[in-house]
Amino acid sequence: MIALLSLLSVILGITSARLFWQVCKQKALIEEARQKGHRPDGDREPRPLLTLHVLDPIALARRQSRSARMLADRLPATVTKLVYQGVMKELKKEMKEREIPVTMRLEYRQEVRAGTGNPAGTNRK
Repeated sequence: MIALLSLLSVILGITSARLFWQVCKQKALIEEARQKGHRPDGDREPRPLLTLHVLDPIALARRQSRSARMLADRLPATVTKLVYQGVMKELKKEMKEREIPVTMRLEYRQEVRAGTGNPAGTNRK
C-alpha cells in the first residue's frame, strides 16, 4: 500500500512539474508576443480605425442609378456591394484631392444581435 501511494506521489509530482514548466513556457511566449507587438517607438496605444456603415444602401442606389432601381429588388446583396464599392471610390477620390494619404479596404462582417451573440437572421439559442 505504501509503495502504491509512493508511486502515485511520484507520478503526481512529475505531472505537477510538467504543468509548471508548460505554464512558464506559455508566459514566456506571451511576453515575447507582447514585445513583438509594440511599434518601434514603444507606443502601446491602439491604432485608430474608422468604420463607415451606409444605413440604407438600397435607397441610395435607387436614388443614384436607374439600373439599380430594377436590380435592387432582385439582387439586394449585389446592389449593396456595389454601393459600398462606389462609396469607397468616392472617398478615395476625395482623399486624393485633399492630399491625405490613406489605406482603404472593404470588409464584410456579420451583424451580431445585441445580447445574443448570434449573427443577425439566425434563431440559434
